[in-house]
Amino acid sequence: MVTMGQCYNNETIGFFYNNSGKELSSHWRPKDVVVVALGLTVSVLVLLTNLLIIAAIASNRRFHQPIYYLLGNLAAADLFAGVAYLFLMFHTGPRTARLSLQGWFLRQGLLDTSLTASVATLLAIAVERHRSVMAVQLHSRLPHGRVIMLIVGVWVAALGLGLLPAHSWHCLCALESCSRMAPLLSRSYLAVWALSSLLVFLLMVAVYTRIFFYVRRRVQRMAEHVSCHPRYRETTLSLVKTVVIILGAFVVCWTPGQVVLLLDGLDCKSCNVLAVEKYFLLLAEANSLVNAVVYSCRDAEMRRTFRRLLCCLCLRRSTHESARHTPSTRTGASTRIMLPENGHPLMDSTL
Repeated sequence: MVTMGQCYNNETIGFFYNNSGKELSSHWRPKDVVVVALGLTVSVLVLLTNLLIIAAIASNRRFHQPIYYLLGNLAAADLFAGVAYLFLMFHTGPRTARLSLQGWFLRQGLLDTSLTASVATLLAIAVERHRSVMAVQLHSRLPHGRVIMLIVGVWVAALGLGLLPAHSWHCLCALESCSRMAPLLSRSYLAVWALSSLLVFLLMVAVYTRIFFYVRRRVQRMAEHVSCHPRYRETTLSLVKTVVIILGAFVVCWTPGQVVLLLDGLDCKSCNVLAVEKYFLLLAEANSLVNAVVYSCRDAEMRRTFRRLLCCLCLRRSTHESARHTPSTRTGASTRIMLPENGHPLMDSTL
């Protein structure tokens, strides 16, 4: 029997899922297998791609600029999102019932923190690009200290939203306010999270719209003094393409999930949010892979750095394999290796 005002801190996960009407599977269903297989694939791609971006930014001194620090922070947030989703994939399906309340809040908190950090960094990048354009600079002269403060602010906000449910913004003491998609969380938390993401999107639209009109006006003024109007059209179309890709990727990946979160947060009884929640969460996680393509892989210098890092990795592996299979004779403290191409000995004092 449920009593008003009573807390249920010692109940099982099944108790809250039954209260919310969300099915807790006892065996692996085909739908669970499909979601986990897709989730693991996306998670691995997210991890590898964003690790490569972080390595590229760290190794190339040309990327030691404020905008690239923010891109590095975006890659770190998306890397964290990949880890969080990987953790979810290993603790979902029938394994959900075996979680403790603390384990469930940890699983949810990792997702909320990482995705909030990713979304907040997207807004920070938009603001930084606005500063750069308005200052007519390729890279903004934003001081390193302020960049660090901006990054710290992103993570403080993300940690705040991620940790609040476990400590206060839950429904353990108010079962009537429990959501259906996340049966231990209050519906108000889901509504606030969805509205916050919507606000971020609207701010990004405002910032990129202002950038577009500002650049278009400047290019038009320049075009009045030269006869190369195709260049003007090319610049404008390129800017439109960039803005559409950035905002389009955000809308496609985030809007479906935010809509169902908001519907659940508003307690829409007739909305079948549970039928699509797992797929929409997967789509939101895929944004961590899309971010890498939209914000980093379209940069020519970044692509060159990727190739250099991958070539170095392949070359090192090839050299290691060659050394293992090439006959060698030891003389004193060094190793004499006979190269098969020309037969000349190579002295390597490090072996």
